[in-house]
Amino acid sequence: MKPSFFISERVRLRAMEPEDLEIMYAMENDPQTWDVTNFSVPYSKYVLKQYMENSQCDMFADRQLRMMIVRREDDAVVGTIDITDFAPMHSRGEVGIAVRKEYQGNGYASDALKLLCDYAFGFLFLKQLIVHVAADNEVSLRLFGSCGFVQCGLLKEWWFTGGRFKDVVLMQRIRSGSTESGRG
Repeated sequence: MKPSFFISERVRLRAMEPEDLEIMYAMENDPQTWDVTNFSVPYSKYVLKQYMENSQCDMFADRQLRMMIVRREDDAVVGTIDITDFAPMHSRGEVGIAVRKEYQGNGYASDALKLLCDYAFGFLFLKQLIVHVAADNEVSLRLFGSCGFVQCGLLKEWWFTGGRFKDVVLMQRIRSGSTESGRG
C-alpha cells in the first residue's frame, strides 16, 4: 500500500489554503494562460477568495478538485493541478495543470501529474482522465505522454489564441485492471 497519494520525493499535493490567494490571483490573471483556460477577463481577489472558501475539497461535492503543487525542499508553491468536469456517473474527469514560470522545466509537473493519476485511479477508482493540449505545445504533449496519456483525437481549430485558431489534441488515459490499483 502506498503511504500517501500526495507525496513524492520532490513535491507534495495539498488543498488550497487562504495564504495561496496571492499566488492564485497572479496565476489566474496571467493573460498568457487564458487561451487554455477559457477565461477572457481577470478574476478579482474577492471572487477567488469566495471560490477558495466555498470549495469543500471534495471532488464528489464540488465536481472538481484543485490542489496546490508544493516543492518539498522549501514548501514553495510551484503551481496547481486540477481535475475538472468530473462526471461521477461515467467515472471520468479532465486534468489541468499550471506551473509558475520560475519553476517550469524542473520536472515538478511530471511529479505532480503522476501523483494525481495514482490518486485518481488507485483511490478514487476513476476509469479515465482526459486532457486538451494545443497541437503545437510539444512540452505538454510530452508531459502527458510520459504519464500514460495517449492521443485519441484532434479538434481542428478548437482554440482561438494569438489572433488565430489552433488545433487541439485530445489525450486520454484509461485505467486498466491489470496495470493500475483499484478495481478493473
